[in-house]
Amino acid sequence: MAHPRMNGQVEHANGMVLQGLKPRIFNWLNKFGGRWITELPVVLWSLRMTPSWATSYTLFFMVYGSEAILLTNLYYGASMVRAYDEQGAKAPLEDAMDQLNEACDVAALHLAKYQ
Repeated sequence: MAHPRMNGQVEHANGMVLQGLKPRIFNWLNKFGGRWITELPVVLWSLRMTPSWATSYTLFFMVYGSEAILLTNLYYGASMVRAYDEQGAKAPLEDAMDQLNEACDVAALHLAKYQ
């Protein structure tokens, strides 16, 4: 019916979300109200952008194969944004896919060492 190890992982993930939400929504007069709904996407984004201790990669990188580009980088023209070339993006994309496979292998090794 339930796997004890999996329940612990879910409880840990929920605890991390709550740990991120509490400082953002706590107010002595109006403790929780409905503010958690507006703050939840920000907390989830921060969790997805934080490198994991077990794998040393972010969840975003492990899913999409590259690091996320923040809106501030687009707005202020960071060097990685200015250097992007639409025509020559195919070869770096293939390299990134190779690096993703390598990163998955490294992450699996880190995870085994972590456990």
